[in-house]
Amino acid sequence: MTATLTSLTSEQAPKRERRKESRPGELLDAALDLFVERGFSATRVEEVAARAGVSKGTLFLYFPSKEDLFKAVVRENIANKFPTWQEEFASFEGTSAEMLRYAMTSWWERIGKTRASGITKLVMSEAQNFPEMAAFYQEEVIQPGNAMIRRILERGVQSGEFRHIDLEQAVHIVVAPMIFLMMWKHSMGACAASADIVDPERFIHLQVDVLLHGMTAKPHTPTP
Repeated sequence: MTATLTSLTSEQAPKRERRKESRPGELLDAALDLFVERGFSATRVEEVAARAGVSKGTLFLYFPSKEDLFKAVVRENIANKFPTWQEEFASFEGTSAEMLRYAMTSWWERIGKTRASGITKLVMSEAQNFPEMAAFYQEEVIQPGNAMIRRILERGVQSGEFRHIDLEQAVHIVVAPMIFLMMWKHSMGACAASADIVDPERFIHLQVDVLLHGMTAKPHTPTP
């Protein structure tokens, strides 16, 4: 009997360890869901803990405050994606136009179409009430994202693919449609007659085409 109990205890120990190791991820998943559903202000840590199946005290062992929990959610789901993009762009062998298209389509695949895109709406709606949270998002997400787009545009200008333009404003022109897609996904789309009016993949494809070629038809050149 004693041997049986010892055996059961030894088998349960690794399971408890695995559960403990996965707990931060479970808490971050629960927090992401609730932040996107309810916003930062309306989300209570007790609700996050309950959804993750742990006590509030356990949550605070990993994340000392709701602000720390929010920062961890942003880093896990958005900010940690930038090093991968940096590595990919460092070895990218295509044209700058191809790099721009890849940046925008991969952004949608990795962030835009996921739950994490709701964080952008959250920050935009609550930034004035939580300036420290907004400053954190600016430093961890907006600045690296803008720098990534600027790097692509500079590459194109240096190679002669893109004409010389105001890069500061050009970065915003590239980023603005991405913000629109996130707003459509999480709020504006609900006001439309059909949520399928905007197809993100087609939208991005056309957006890149317009950025690269404009909307004005090339003038007809008479045949000599």
